[in-house]
Amino acid sequence: MTSFQTSVENLVLVAGATGGVGQLVVGKLLEKGWKVRVLTRNAAKAEVMFNQRVEIAVGDIRQPATLPAATSGVTHIINCTGTTAFPSARWEFDQTPNLIEWGITFLNPQSSQAKAKNSPEKIDAQGVSNLVAAAPRNLQRFIFVSSCGIVRKNQFPFSILNAFGVLDAKQKGEESIINSGLPYTIIRPGRLIDGPYTSYDLNTLLKAKTGGKYGVVLGTGDTLSGDASRIDVASACVECLFHLSSSRKIFEIVNQGERPPVIDWETLFSSH
Repeated sequence: MTSFQTSVENLVLVAGATGGVGQLVVGKLLEKGWKVRVLTRNAAKAEVMFNQRVEIAVGDIRQPATLPAATSGVTHIINCTGTTAFPSARWEFDQTPNLIEWGITFLNPQSSQAKAKNSPEKIDAQGVSNLVAAAPRNLQRFIFVSSCGIVRKNQFPFSILNAFGVLDAKQKGEESIINSGLPYTIIRPGRLIDGPYTSYDLNTLLKAKTGGKYGVVLGTGDTLSGDASRIDVASACVECLFHLSSSRKIFEIVNQGERPPVIDWETLFSSH
């Protein structure tokens, strides 16, 4: 038995639901009839975005005390949280650095991580670990959107991407999931392409189609490179819920080759 039907008892918590991949994940879950709870710091934004069709849990993966209420009763967790690989306003510095401080930040990556509230270390390492710790022990699956290059982070071009430790942090997040004993699937996309680049409404999300004509390629062992459609990444996160062949596995995903009329996810998952 490699697949199963959804049940009224299934409840998926989506962390990072208002981000690019997260929005699409929520839309695809709703389209397939899943009950969805979103973890967000901005309830008003989520209510507008998802047209009040989801449960809303106000919380923050950086703050462990906010997570038990959000994870209570969930059967699956899909974690799409993330921040920029390089220092930016999204890192939420206590104060905006001046030009000299920006220079110091780029020369001293560890210092920049320590001074920011929303750095990769705070989100992809500590935040993921916090969410894993709060997950129900009978969770059916923990899905994490990570990144290609984890194993190759000392090789170009991933060494550049990892200049401020984003791949180091994502690796720590992966390890906390794997070591937890929970069933998991880790999706490592290549360079993300396709929208949404800004907040879309639910009707738009439900109609989202990849603008590319390339097929979906999955790999293991961190050997793939290339672009990955956010829409296909979101599909992989949702489709793996239906296929037991994807459990306790790590997949890289990129778009290459001719796109078939229908993506055969079971074959993709079970061939690795």
